[in-house]
Amino acid sequence: MLREIPQAPVAERVAALNGRYRHHAATAVLEHALKDADLGRVALVSSFGAESVVLLHLVSVIAPETPVIFIDTRMLFRETLDYQRELADTLHLCDVRTIRATQPRIAFEDPDGTLNRYNTDACCAVRKIEPLERALKHFDGWITGRKRYQSGTRAAVEFFEVEDDRRIKVNPLAHWGREDLEDYIVNNNLPRHPLVAKGYPSIGCEPCTSPVAEGEDPRAGRWRGSAKTECGIHFINGRAVRGPVNKEDAA
Repeated sequence: MLREIPQAPVAERVAALNGRYRHHAATAVLEHALKDADLGRVALVSSFGAESVVLLHLVSVIAPETPVIFIDTRMLFRETLDYQRELADTLHLCDVRTIRATQPRIAFEDPDGTLNRYNTDACCAVRKIEPLERALKHFDGWITGRKRYQSGTRAAVEFFEVEDDRRIKVNPLAHWGREDLEDYIVNNNLPRHPLVAKGYPSIGCEPCTSPVAEGEDPRAGRWRGSAKTECGIHFINGRAVRGPVNKEDAA
């Protein structure tokens, strides 16, 4: 019987990975990281949103067997659900896993579907955070599409991060800008989310997402009118991030 070799603590592995791939391009980070023993079992978590097609395409080319986790909150735009099916088919993704909150949890926490109106954190927790935690419990790490340019809470994002001392988060596109994404989409003739053309550069659940005016922050349409900037599935120094953070927290 083979004995499993214990892994080093998550923080040590993250430090080693960031040192190893510090000067690599996004494609190289993704290609090598998916085969690196320090990373372990990895899934891609995708919202199939405005910019998701870039990372989904990269994964489909490099390792199409990578599990892709899609959180259906049951409050997504119809356009997002249609786009998810289109991309899964077009990119020949082999293992797309749609996850949802359990019906008993929804019935208890949000029986009339109005929780988002008075407690967005609680709504995100039951519809996104809890289902994702269940889906990720068998993985050592997950790939995200977070980028530094997107917001202040993401300005210090590295290729690899510690998540609550349990898992490794991989951000291959951390250093990409909006122009890089646009060039990649055009050069590879990739289908766009239909809401982008209607003024939605960042797309979440329908009740909590609004169009963005020219000159506004790309994520200004998410939870407009509140201090909330993140749904809570991302962590900084082991803490769920939902609102603005101090520079010390994001370092």
